[in-house]
Parts: sequence; structure tokens; C-alpha cells
Amino acid sequence: MARKDIPLGSPLKGVNKMAENKLKRIIVSGKRKTAIAKAVLVEGTGKISVNKKNYKNLQMFDRFKIEEPIRLAENILGKINFDVAISVKGGGEKGQIEAARLALAKAIVEFSKSEELTKAFLAYDRNLLVADVRRKEAYKPGDSKARKKRQSSKR
Repeated sequence: MARKDIPLGSPLKGVNKMAENKLKRIIVSGKRKTAIAKAVLVEGTGKISVNKKNYKNLQMFDRFKIEEPIRLAENILGKINFDVAISVKGGGEKGQIEAARLALAKAIVEFSKSEELTKAFLAYDRNLLVADVRRKEAYKPGDSKARKKRQSSKR
């Protein structure tokens, strides 16, 4: 059944109005160890939430980690005119914060498309834009851990 508000020959045929709003939405992910963060950035007033909680309610050092990309962006771009909702799964507490920080910084850069901001992030801390690829080492066969070997007796 054809929609009445869109003419038949229109290029918007088959596209609903919700899709027009989604064009301004930026979705970026960040990883750290086994934690995976997904940041959804939308134009707004500057609200930033991590797992549906305001980032200002986090512990002090975790809050500072999340604030770093925000403060750098404020210095370069001026006013922050976007809202970010970050959802994090897996990993531990600090790994989740680092993953959220990476996703937030990537989203801000993609939203602003500012070369100056990208350079500032990389100069301040390369881990704001480049993920740390180190992962846990695999267990070796016949051993209890990745590096620890069984004690051998010589006699």
C-alpha cells in the first residue's frame, strides 16, 4: 500500500520519516581487553551517559578519564552541541571505562570532522583514537597458565 504523503515518483518512496532523523546519528564502537563500548551520538545539549547513567556519577578517576575527550573538544570546538549515550558490555570496570572513552572520542571526531581535533587527541593520548590491541595470551597445552610451566624435578 502506497503512502499518501509521498508522491509515487519521489526518490523518498519507501523511506519512512524516521530514517530522515537517523541521518544525524553517529554510531561508533571502542574496545579495550574484553570490554566493548558502543557510542550513539545525536545532536543535543551536551548530555553524556554511560550505561544509562550520567558520567558525572562515576568514581572520580573514571569520570576524569571520560572527561578528557570532552574537555579537549570544548577547547577546540567551543560549545558541545551533542548528546552521547554509551553502552558497554564485557570486561572489568577499568576496561569498560577505557572502551567508553575510546568510543566517545571517535564519535566526537566523526561528528565534528575536525582535523585539528584529531591531531589534538593524538598529541594528548594516542589511545583516545587508536585501540590498544593487546589481548590475553592463550593457555598452552598441558599447563595451567599461559607462561607458567610445571615444576620439574631433576632427581
